[in-house]
Amino acid sequence: MANYDYIILGAGASGLMLAYRMASDAFFDDKSVLIIDKEKQKGNDRTWCFWENSEGEWDDILTKTWSKIYFGSKDYDEAIDILPYQYKMIRSEHFYHKLWQSIDENHNIKFLNDEVVNFTESKDNVQVITKNGNYTASKLFNSIHKANLYNSQKKYPVLQQHFVGWFVKTKEDFFDDSVATFMDFTVPQNGNTRFMYVLPTDKKTALVEYTLFSKDLLQLNEYEAAITDYLAKKNIYDFEIVEKEKGSIPMTVFEFSKFNSKHILNIGTAGGWTKASTGYTFINTTKKTKALITFLKSERDLSKFHKQSKFWYYDLIFLDVLANHNKEGAALFTSMFKKANIKTIFKFLDEESNLLEDLKIILSVPSKRFIQSLLKRLF
Repeated sequence: MANYDYIILGAGASGLMLAYRMASDAFFDDKSVLIIDKEKQKGNDRTWCFWENSEGEWDDILTKTWSKIYFGSKDYDEAIDILPYQYKMIRSEHFYHKLWQSIDENHNIKFLNDEVVNFTESKDNVQVITKNGNYTASKLFNSIHKANLYNSQKKYPVLQQHFVGWFVKTKEDFFDDSVATFMDFTVPQNGNTRFMYVLPTDKKTALVEYTLFSKDLLQLNEYEAAITDYLAKKNIYDFEIVEKEKGSIPMTVFEFSKFNSKHILNIGTAGGWTKASTGYTFINTTKKTKALITFLKSERDLSKFHKQSKFWYYDLIFLDVLANHNKEGAALFTSMFKKANIKTIFKFLDEESNLLEDLKIILSVPSKRFIQSLLKRLF
């Protein structure tokens, strides 16, 4: 049975980012690392977007940036200047290539093309069972999330950020590629929180995505019909679908950390690294993997890595409201974007705001539902 210092389950964003940081830090040069996944080359299976104030770590692989975002609803309609922030877009193929290029240069880091069956912890290590073999490690980082863990409980609300997107190419110049459509709630809500998300990479090409924050997924044809209708309202009829993507990201404050232990740390979506109130994961993963590398240099007990903050409670109350009053999501977000400064919103969602900035966000949204939710949680 092969033994390693660290085993990373999953070669997605969180697993690869952790391995990449290990490959870039001399502290791990004498540590053996094994990455296990069913596939290594995943191609353009994801599009990640995030806002960032100033230059960032991933600027060399960005597909596109925008200094303006559009927010639209029946009560508020504006293209918002977000400088000094920029909204940034990465296609996963560029991300995977950059990270694997660095990882593959380190002979102490190996990749295993295999499927994980199970893993168990003993007093001194963790054993991983795959379809083709068994492996042990002093520490295990698991990014394979199990939806049944949170779907089977009733304590915390569980929504999905679910979407279907088309990369479309037109013959004429239809898109303003200086503005990213962040949320356009002018589409029919049908009792949910539904919006269009449009990322134009040039005047003829854009990712057009139909997104919902709700409990239940739709049939594929419903997402695609909504995209077709939206394009038609923009007088876009003659277009080519270059690529398609779809996904469903859990939005929950479920305490994934309770499954961490001395030798096992759940990471990425499996570790609750997705921002519960938005579904954004990439920037959280960037921050968490940096912090984890520092942590590993001085601490052996992985259960001590997670720290709960005030933002967990904010997300809990927000999701309570959104889960119980899903049709009111458009009004909630409209009120926030209309009343609060965009930079304060970004800081709040990045979990970097102070108490005064928190208060500004809290006062920007309709208070009745949030007070009701808070009282239910308290009593």
